[in-house]
Parts: sequence; structure tokens; C-alpha cells
Amino acid sequence: MITLRNSLVALVAMFVSLSITAMPATAASPEQELLEYVDSNTQELVDKLNEEKNLYSEDPEAFYASMNKALSDFVDFRRIAARVMGRYARQATPDQRDEFVRKFKRSLFDSYAQALVSTEEFEIKVKEAMINPNDPGRASVQMEVISASGNRYPVTYSMYKTDQGSWMMENVIVEGVNIGLAFRDRFSQEMEKQRGDVQAVIDNWGSAMESLKLDQTVGNT
Repeated sequence: MITLRNSLVALVAMFVSLSITAMPATAASPEQELLEYVDSNTQELVDKLNEEKNLYSEDPEAFYASMNKALSDFVDFRRIAARVMGRYARQATPDQRDEFVRKFKRSLFDSYAQALVSTEEFEIKVKEAMINPNDPGRASVQMEVISASGNRYPVTYSMYKTDQGSWMMENVIVEGVNIGLAFRDRFSQEMEKQRGDVQAVIDNWGSAMESLKLDQTVGNT
């Protein structure tokens, strides 16, 4: 079984690779451009994270604001949150959907911030980018997280191209665990527990995330 600490290394990759703002203008294939786009910015954000580790303990809110700014241009939190709500999104008001986006985003940071700043040293390799041949607006990027002890963890980003032509991440798979699906299953369970009360699920989402123990789910694969 993969240890808790090592599984968190893989989860860290979900965050540290997501500060991507501009595609390079090259004559390379679309797949090569996408790979270079992810790779170069991944290393930049890893450096940034290392520089700001102390900020988490000194000023958690400032750390959150910094990471939120870095991630928001690449991670489509609203799209992900809507998928987590699934069919229950239709039962929610626009204000409730907006509130869940905020709660969902914050819960991710709160759940894994400690892992981000305390995990052992690691290396991230972007191995392959694949654009869907049936839909050029969809792509996946294969990555590998290598821990200081030499353990390797596969990570896959599911991405889509916006109307403005930029790529955004809409899901992540860590060691075969579909993170978005795990969150959606938990939301559904919470809806049953709260007897269909969407607001109650939103209000208690932070606790639901803590009880999900996603790191153990990954570690058991």
C-alpha cells in the first residue's frame, strides 16, 4: 500500500502544475505545443511554491489568495463544481451554485494546503499530451510525479479548449482514481444524508471533504 505521505505527493501535482497563462507561438504540432505549455509553467509554479512555503504558516489567507490567483486562469473551478453537483445542480439556485463554487474551491485548498508545503521533495515530468482526434477541443496530459525516494505516480489532466482558445483543466486522475468522480459520489451521498437539502450539503461541504479521505482512496489503488 502506498503510504499517506507518498499519496499526497501525487495529489500535490493536481495543484502545482496549474499556473499556465499563454501558449508559446511555435511551428510545433498542437500536441507538442500543449506539452511544452504545461511543462514550462509546471516548473515555474513549483519554484513559486517552494518560495512561498513559509507564507502558509505565517499568513494562510495570503497563501490562499496567491494560489487562487495562480490557479484560476487554468483550472475551471466552476465547471468542475457543476459536475460535482451533478443532477442536483438543477435543484440549486444560481446563488447556491455560486456559493458551492466558493466552498468547493476553498475546501480543496484547506484539505491539501499542508501537503503542499510539507511534502518531501519531488520532481514532475510532463510525458505526453494527446488531443482527442474526434474533438480537437479536448485533450489529456500524462504526467509523472517522482518522489525523493524514487516512487513514481501517474497523473492525468483532462483539458478542454475555451472559446477564447486557451486550455483549461476540468478533471484530474491520480493513480487511476478519478478525482472529479470521487467528489461527485460524495456530493450524492451527502444529498441522501441531508434528505435532499442542497443548502445543508453546501454548508457542510468542508466536513464532507475531510471525511472523504481522498488520499487514502488513492493510496489503496
